[in-house]
Amino acid sequence: MSLTRPDLDALPAYVPGRTVPGAIKLASNEVPYGPLPGVVEAVTAAVAGVHRYPDMAVVELRERLAARLGVDPARVATGCGSVALFEHLFRVTCMPGDEAVYAWRSFEAYPIIGATTAAKSVRVPNTAVHGHDLDAMAAAITDRTRLVIVCNPNNPTGTAVRRAELDAFIDRVPANVIVALDEAYREFVTDPDVPDGLVAYGDRPNVVVLRTLSKAWGLAGLRIGYLVGSPEVAAAVRKVVTPFSTSLAAQAAALAALDAEEEMQRRVDLVVAERARVVEAVRKVHPDVPDTQANFFWLPLGDQAADFAAQCERAGVIVRAFQGDGVRVTLGTPEENDAFLGAL
Repeated sequence: MSLTRPDLDALPAYVPGRTVPGAIKLASNEVPYGPLPGVVEAVTAAVAGVHRYPDMAVVELRERLAARLGVDPARVATGCGSVALFEHLFRVTCMPGDEAVYAWRSFEAYPIIGATTAAKSVRVPNTAVHGHDLDAMAAAITDRTRLVIVCNPNNPTGTAVRRAELDAFIDRVPANVIVALDEAYREFVTDPDVPDGLVAYGDRPNVVVLRTLSKAWGLAGLRIGYLVGSPEVAAAVRKVVTPFSTSLAAQAAALAALDAEEEMQRRVDLVVAERARVVEAVRKVHPDVPDTQANFFWLPLGDQAADFAAQCERAGVIVRAFQGDGVRVTLGTPEENDAFLGAL
């Protein structure tokens, strides 16, 4: 007799990007330039108080984020990365048997999170150019749908949804269904037609925007993200967040990182410049690489994905394979990217 839920037996575990000693890691969408100025000092100072609990309400950070974004702090919730906030969002929207609609392939945590809440995942295949098929996603909404996720830019393909098509899609979503805009890579977007979800849709009660400080802000090892929604939705999420899960060190680091926004942008600009250079070079070998608005790009290699990743590893470069679909390659420093191009 099983002591755990049998429906989880068929659920694949989340697969992180591998770290191999001595190899270049281009598998986890990390920014390679180290912590932002002031972060190490803030964390070091915070360590002296780790015998005390952090502020469970995360008041100072929520107020800073709210001021930066131009919203009321009541609309902000924080958590252990944006992925944890998705867990909480599923929990406050979906009862067992309710449906969540999202593109596939997209962020691999979505089906795992959905299954743990006993929600039914409705995966809508991507288009031939590896982006969201918003018409098909709208058609997949039923009276059991409670949540629709748009990952923009999409992880792992890097493709982005533009304003006109997203406007039309959100207009088609019923008012009692939440549209969650996963904008974990928003800082890397340079296409002016790709909307800032908060600016474009922040006045809509059923739109929620989720972002992270793990990527562009360099806090992947401390895990902190935030959600902006209506006061009602944000309050519900804060209610189910694991108590004290936004650690003392993470709160201190986030506040320090936000003070270094200019340096964050300088580093993002370096990544974006490398993105243009590397994608152009890769397309000379694989012309079907889609446009990307993230800090990674997608090689649609299908059943050759695992073999390609293994060959890269033998050359000292670790990439992230999604067997049967493709390979996601994170943009690193120019030297790291050159190593990948040499392996390619």
